[in-house]
Amino acid sequence: MKPLHKRFIAAGLLVTIGIAGALVLFPSPSTEYPERSAGAPVKIAVSSGENGSAIAADLERNGVILKASSFVKLAISDTRSLSISPGVHTIDSHITSKQALTQLLDPSRNSGLIRVIEGSTLADILSTFKANEISGPTGNLSIPTEFGAHKSVEGFLFPATYSFAQGTTRNQALQEMVKNFSDRISSTAILSGYGKYSPYQVLTIASLIQIEADVPDYGKAAQVIYNRLKINMPLQLNSTVQYALNARGRIALSAKQTRIASPFNTYLNTGLPPTPISNPGLEAINAALHPVAGDWLYFITVKPHDTRFTKSFEEFESWVTLYNNNLANGLFK
Repeated sequence: MKPLHKRFIAAGLLVTIGIAGALVLFPSPSTEYPERSAGAPVKIAVSSGENGSAIAADLERNGVILKASSFVKLAISDTRSLSISPGVHTIDSHITSKQALTQLLDPSRNSGLIRVIEGSTLADILSTFKANEISGPTGNLSIPTEFGAHKSVEGFLFPATYSFAQGTTRNQALQEMVKNFSDRISSTAILSGYGKYSPYQVLTIASLIQIEADVPDYGKAAQVIYNRLKINMPLQLNSTVQYALNARGRIALSAKQTRIASPFNTYLNTGLPPTPISNPGLEAINAALHPVAGDWLYFITVKPHDTRFTKSFEEFESWVTLYNNNLANGLFK
């Protein structure tokens, strides 16, 4: 049997440990809001080049997360945090750091995220700016000098997804798109033009086929345009008249509309329109530089994804009848 006093000492130690243990059992201050406790959304502005610590501090200050340190720790371990885009993000309040990161990466929550699709026009882009509260006057923009001096920026706003910080002006955003155009066309030969056609004329042709044809048919559509230009035949493209009428997206034109007095009316005027009618992507630009050889003078999309090419006007006329029947039967809805 062990001495009694040692048992008392052991008991004394247990009491001491028990007291210490009791202190430890109190919960430490939480660094996260409980899950499923999301509150009202708030606006979080992220500027270009802003680091994770600054974003974390802003999240805590606005009640999105409980502690900035928890978001910083997450950002260090999760490389997705490097993809947080500038802009004004709508984020729920009282959420975890993990939820906050997920919402910051959600493009639908970022009003500073602007997507310019192939074939967009300047008017389309300005409308998107207005919806996303990007404002300010539109002044002179620096267009690549290789394309000559032009008043219109149409054609130079490269299709891409852009992320703009809060306070970005309309002019700054447009200039960023022009800069992206200059960067991206370096992979093409557009600055050398095509045959007798200048870089600006090639860009204009690219803007036409971007609207008029599906991607697999770009090269053929480009050749039709070059063939018509060669014999001084009017291009007769609905897309140019629709551009003049600001009626993009309409399938058909009336006979009256094809007679409007406009330099963009390629039914009345020969040659190219005075400016591009859209902002083309690289595929359309490359197709304008590398048309598919052929003697076609006519093409028509008789139904979605069915575009046909011919040299024969009679064959083209038969396809027009087919197109009209398909249009009447709702195939273009």
